[in-house]
Amino acid sequence: MQDGKILVIDDNKSVLSALEILLQFEFKKVETISNPNQISSFPNLGDFDIVLLDMNFSAGVNTGNEGLFWLREIKKKAPQISVIMMTAYGAVDLAVRALKEGAIDFILKPWNNEKLMATIKSAILLRKSQKEIQQLKQKQSNLKQVINEDTNYIIGNSKALTAVLNLVQKVAKTDVNVLITGENGTGKELIARELHRLSSRKDEVFIGVDMGSIAETLFESELFGHTKGAFTDAKEDRAGKFEAAHSGSLFLDEIGNLSLQTQAKLLSAIQNRTIVRVGSNKSIPVDIRLICATNCNLNQMVADGIFREDLLYRINTIHIEVPPLRERENDILILADFYLKKFTSKYGKPTLRINSAAQEKLLSYSWPGNVRELQHTMERAVILSEGTVLKPTDFLLSANSGEVSVESGPETLDDMEKLMISRALDKHSGNYSAAANQLGISRQTLYNKIKKFDK
Repeated sequence: MQDGKILVIDDNKSVLSALEILLQFEFKKVETISNPNQISSFPNLGDFDIVLLDMNFSAGVNTGNEGLFWLREIKKKAPQISVIMMTAYGAVDLAVRALKEGAIDFILKPWNNEKLMATIKSAILLRKSQKEIQQLKQKQSNLKQVINEDTNYIIGNSKALTAVLNLVQKVAKTDVNVLITGENGTGKELIARELHRLSSRKDEVFIGVDMGSIAETLFESELFGHTKGAFTDAKEDRAGKFEAAHSGSLFLDEIGNLSLQTQAKLLSAIQNRTIVRVGSNKSIPVDIRLICATNCNLNQMVADGIFREDLLYRINTIHIEVPPLRERENDILILADFYLKKFTSKYGKPTLRINSAAQEKLLSYSWPGNVRELQHTMERAVILSEGTVLKPTDFLLSANSGEVSVESGPETLDDMEKLMISRALDKHSGNYSAAANQLGISRQTLYNKIKKFDK
């Protein structure tokens, strides 16, 4: 017995009886009605998979217009239901009209039992496939919403930030490539997400890729995907980030940390708007909104021969510079208040407040780690607080804007390592590959150490 629900509508009670006897042993539920006027008040019509609908209900009438009328009424009430028309007066033009009105098939009376069962079973399979497709679309829509959800917000009303957000609004509606630059911790990814949120692609996915964390050997697989057996661990076909972001936005963070070889591969994909999976020779077209970000000086890197000029032109149609926190006036206190509320709620300390002396300390600090440093500072202060007021002593800020003092010298191995990394990055204008070569470590190791220090 198939898991199908059938409704038969015919004014001939002999037909209803014959179909009920034939179908009841094949399908889970079979119901019949002899008067089509019952359709309007029929309960749970949408629960049925198939309706077998007669074309003529009045004596001496064989135009099929009655059946077409009730077909339209059924589709109004239950648009997803599959309707098979039945008539003793077959005509090609009538069948065509029924199909145009939304019927999925046409049966002539008297019917052949085997053909009738085959038609109904095919309709059941089609109905099942349509349900599965609808469920998949709903799951995909829900997944996109989850992927696009972001609990961070762009907080502040300073002139510097307002100018950036005004530019974002102008650019967002277009599909031009955007390059976002700024110091570490300024919120470049938030700006990228805002571009996506305000764009025509807002209902599609936003895929972010940290280019600095991808090993060069895995670059193509991660971005372009691979086929089963393309390399040792390729146990199945896998789509890359470009394919995953199709119809949506692709955010490539730390774009300045790519080697010249990987830059060439990325340039080809951006220019052609096609990718080829590792292990395949088939080109796959991709439709993405490309947003890139870096804290490096790409113009200087082009001059030094370590970043491709043609790639810079491709990703830099619009340039957005995110201002450091020290240039955002009183946004510091607005952000501090935002994170205070967030973390007092998280850690169960709702009565905490910041006194004026502590506010002055926050305003006078240069925040080399920008918004990320302020966030971590506020969280630490809330966790360690013992009273109801946060005082200047509750905020542990570096005496020299977050850097280790050269005069006093590093006190720990971590301090020494941090100082050496900072100097190497400064010397090479933020280029990870050049700094890693100077320090005698791999670019991946350097990146991991920087991530550790940022926490």
